[in-house]
Amino acid sequence: MTVEIRAYEPMDERSWLRCRALSFLETCYYDDVWAKRPATPLVQLVAVYGSTAVGILDVEVDQELATIDTVATHPDYQGHHIASRLLARARADLPDRITTLDAWTREDVPALRWYRTHGFEESEHYLHVYKGWQEPDEGWQSPPRLTTPITAFCHASIEDEADVRGRFSRVYICRRLSQPITAGHARHHTSAP
Repeated sequence: MTVEIRAYEPMDERSWLRCRALSFLETCYYDDVWAKRPATPLVQLVAVYGSTAVGILDVEVDQELATIDTVATHPDYQGHHIASRLLARARADLPDRITTLDAWTREDVPALRWYRTHGFEESEHYLHVYKGWQEPDEGWQSPPRLTTPITAFCHASIEDEADVRGRFSRVYICRRLSQPITAGHARHHTSAP
């Protein structure tokens, strides 16, 4: 199977969205579906098989920090090191000023294993909390003339984990994984299949 790693192009959007949605489906991010691809990442890569995106990786840059915003491999193409090849290319495409590459993810064991295998170390933590429609409205407020939230997504401190888990059924630990990027990091592009 020959998969090409290249820069994202506007014609990839539909395939990019499908790849992201399908790869997230069996993870803690299963409902993080986008209808439009954001245009802001500095590094925007796709792995394509024919004309279909089977892997995607976007990296946002802020000063000396580069953050992986999205990395995903279509479920039918997992196990072929596509995400690893995308990461190698992304590292090569980072500006020289970058000193740290990081990512935030939840409790998905395969994702955590992948990051650790690629030299990322876990550090900061906070909670992602979802209020479902079946959970009590107690404590929630809305602007006048609106009902209390039916569903909600919130952040909470890790110190409040026991209380939050006692109130809500869907709570995740969000973890920062990072690695230093040394001066003169790899500046070549991988083209192997």
